[in-house]
Amino acid sequence: MKVINLHHEENELIQLAVENNRLAQQQIYTQFSPKMLSVCRQYIKDIHQAEDIMITAFMKVFTNLKNFQHKGSFEGWIRRIMINECISFIRVEKKLKYSEEETYFEESFNNIESQFSIDDIQFLIDSLPDGYKMVFNLYAIEGFKHHEIATMLGINEGTSKSQLSHARKMLQGQINTLKNYNNGTE
Repeated sequence: MKVINLHHEENELIQLAVENNRLAQQQIYTQFSPKMLSVCRQYIKDIHQAEDIMITAFMKVFTNLKNFQHKGSFEGWIRRIMINECISFIRVEKKLKYSEEETYFEESFNNIESQFSIDDIQFLIDSLPDGYKMVFNLYAIEGFKHHEIATMLGINEGTSKSQLSHARKMLQGQINTLKNYNNGTE
């Protein structure tokens, strides 16, 4: 039996793309663009803007591909570029403001009712104020720690915790309202 190293194929594809092989670049784009559009859409409400940002971020991926050090996953590296591009866009377009209030609550918010569709959940996240949404996505969806989020966004770690706490509280209220509406009690 022959053992096939999957990373070898990915490394060859990356090397071809570094050498400006358009077919290799197209293959990378085709493989990762659906997931990366979802990542961008998580931060950017308008699907067309999210797609524009994804395309701009892919240009940065291909421009900086020679800097990929093959440490960690290639998809994770691309994802980080997508997130950074979204953050940059939001900073420029929306002039994000964060509440410097550093009160926060540690709450459990891991069980969203299965009665809600992905579209319902995305709608609720999209309705959060931009600062809450950004921190919520980075923490709950992407898995960054508060000190990492603080560094990425140029805020205090306490501000990150506070924004997450407020986002969770707001989402919980929205979920309760939606549950009551679906149950006909509101």
